Amino acid sequence: MPRALAIETSGRLGSVAIVEDGRVLAEDEFPHGLQHAAEIIPRIDRLCHDLGWVPTDLREIYVSVGPGSFTGLRIGITLAKTLAFATGARIVAVPSVEVLARNAPWEVRDLIIVLDAKRDQIYTARLTRAEQGWVEREPAHLDDLRSMLARAPRPVHLLGEGIPFHQKFIPADDPQIVVCPVESWRARASAVSELGFHLAKEGHFADLNTLAPIYIRRPEAEEKFDARRPL
Repeated sequence: MPRALAIETSGRLGSVAIVEDGRVLAEDEFPHGLQHAAEIIPRIDRLCHDLGWVPTDLREIYVSVGPGSFTGLRIGITLAKTLAFATGARIVAVPSVEVLARNAPWEVRDLIIVLDAKRDQIYTARLTRAEQGWVEREPAHLDDLRSMLARAPRPVHLLGEGIPFHQKFIPADDPQIVVCPVESWRARASAVSELGFHLAKEGHFADLNTLAPIYIRRPEAEEKFDARRPL
């Protein structure tokens, strides 16, 4: 019965969960931002202490790897690697779009993930619900919502924290485009744990030396810096 930690820092709010044999025993949420980086370890320590665990009890770490917040993903991946080096736990990289898809209401068949990438662009993926679970029709990539909707079947549902920033691209006169409830827009560590547990059972562990966030594109600060450099 592997004891594990699930980490979700891809969105505006982060969370961690303590897991045993795929079952969430405790979950804690914290505000997103640089200020929460120093808070995560004490929160994890407190959750473990309340269960009578010590850090070396953790044998697996499930971490949401993006796409999503550049800062949040860096924090989550760095934390996962640090804990893995310190405890010997193995890491499972969990795609954030699949974590979000777990929030979709049961009646949803076709789903578009909408995460703001600024400049009228989104980090997105399109998935279809099948008997075995969600199937990627378009894997995570950079796009715009108008184009995604033009290619999608109907009805189609939208889910993700980027929806308010791209509302102008959602036709008000098309009832076949449905926005999922606001409470479903945020990724959670409990969903990371569910996916991570199954991936671990199939032996899908990450290489510590090559594990990196799924950024899709470079951070905006780097792009602006390069744009200012003389040719």
